Amino acid sequence: MINREIIRIKIVQLTYAYYQNGNKNIDTAEKELFFSLSKAYDLYNYLLALMVAVTKESRRRLEVLQTKAAREGTAAPSQKFAFNRFALQLENNRQLNDFLETQNRTWNDTPEFIGRLFEQIEQSQIYKEYMESAEDNYATDREVWRKIYRNLIQENDDLDQLLEEQSLYWNDDKEVVDTFVLKTIKRFDEKNGDKQELLAEYDSEEEQDYARKLFRATILNADDYQRMMTEASRNWDFSRLAYMDVIIMQIALAEMLTFPSIPVSVTINEFVELAKYYSTPHSASYINGMLDTIARHLVKTGRLMKHIDEKK
Repeated sequence: MINREIIRIKIVQLTYAYYQNGNKNIDTAEKELFFSLSKAYDLYNYLLALMVAVTKESRRRLEVLQTKAAREGTAAPSQKFAFNRFALQLENNRQLNDFLETQNRTWNDTPEFIGRLFEQIEQSQIYKEYMESAEDNYATDREVWRKIYRNLIQENDDLDQLLEEQSLYWNDDKEVVDTFVLKTIKRFDEKNGDKQELLAEYDSEEEQDYARKLFRATILNADDYQRMMTEASRNWDFSRLAYMDVIIMQIALAEMLTFPSIPVSVTINEFVELAKYYSTPHSASYINGMLDTIARHLVKTGRLMKHIDEKK
């Protein structure tokens, strides 16, 4: 699950913190990086568990309505959402339950939020159309949860605030992790039952190696990378650059020079996007120009053996 997009974000955050921290111990900082990445995987599981918590809340409320209907002799309420096949499969998932057994935090700690979220779902057009539909199969059950997640959970200010209160590590993780939750919903297959595989924490050891090498290269070669920036800035006073701009370019240069298989254009584009989020409004275009200039110089001098498209 943890991909290079998440890794780049974490390395920007941890590199910035490294220089702000008076005790600059690279081994300690590296451990913090991997702990931070593990928290992103925790969030992935926690958000899967959120759908289970909402389903349990719907069953609790269904029992109340069933008791009332039996007492008053009225029609029994529909069980369609409370016993949604996809949600039940997720609830019984072995990997998810193994994870939850290791956690001190559960959605049971926030019953008010779960109640409000269920009410938002219940009042939505997505829910109403699902409950009124004559279709009654696994694919429909899975699809309604994909729609609910995308429309009512992915963009949810109350949830964002709650997650921020629960873990500082989750401030910038949710937007990326949401895409993996949606991918997981789509991958679920009824025939897999409780053995349905969730996304692994890392796709391969290669991603862990990428994180370690990129972070260490960023720190250990900082003087060399900053010299390149100073030379490339020419008429610009390098000391006046936003500190975060320097950090972002430093990491980008580390990636360019450490990973031969990553195209220069990919590296520049990825870190320009991070600059839009983490630095000043004018940083992205400046960083784009600086990195392009440095990369062309490195290729010309034989230090960087990569292809760079000619300027139009």
